[in-house]
Amino acid sequence: MKKYFLIGDSIRLGYQDTVKKELLDIAELWSPDINGGSSEKLRANLESWVLDRPVDLIHINCGLHDLRKEFDCPDSSVSLSAYGENLRWIFDLLTTKTSAKIIWANTTPVNQEWHHQNKGFDRFLDDVVAYNTLAGSVAGEYGIEVNPLYSVVEAAGRDNLLLPDGVHYTPEGYAHLGKHVADFIRKRF
Repeated sequence: MKKYFLIGDSIRLGYQDTVKKELLDIAELWSPDINGGSSEKLRANLESWVLDRPVDLIHINCGLHDLRKEFDCPDSSVSLSAYGENLRWIFDLLTTKTSAKIIWANTTPVNQEWHHQNKGFDRFLDDVVAYNTLAGSVAGEYGIEVNPLYSVVEAAGRDNLLLPDGVHYTPEGYAHLGKHVADFIRKRF
């Protein structure tokens, strides 16, 4: 039986049960119980999460925590340049210390107006696009395939899938994402 990891933020936590059910017949899932958070948090924990476990595939993401901005603050939690440096470290570790196939999942879109009204900080769609663009470029440097979750959500109607907080998903939204991720992984085993 194949083994795979799902590592990422709260969006990953929301869709992983669907992925696990969809791939139960061919693969065994491992994922950390905690939210993977930002690229800095991934960087701090990735070795302990990944290196001691044999695995065939790693599906990984971060970005939503990196691009968050306090109200009226122009700076992201993790700058775009630091995000790129962190991704290079993460991809270098994964490609040199494991034999797993690596898949990078890009960051899902947000409704920035809903988010501003319902959360204590901002996330902007332009930042999601900028961080995804950089992540795709860095993944390309390492020959890592990108799972286009941003496009999957947009094609399905972002605001029909999002909760009022503008960032998390309805049960139907998570099921939609989970089925897509499972199909994406299944085709790469």
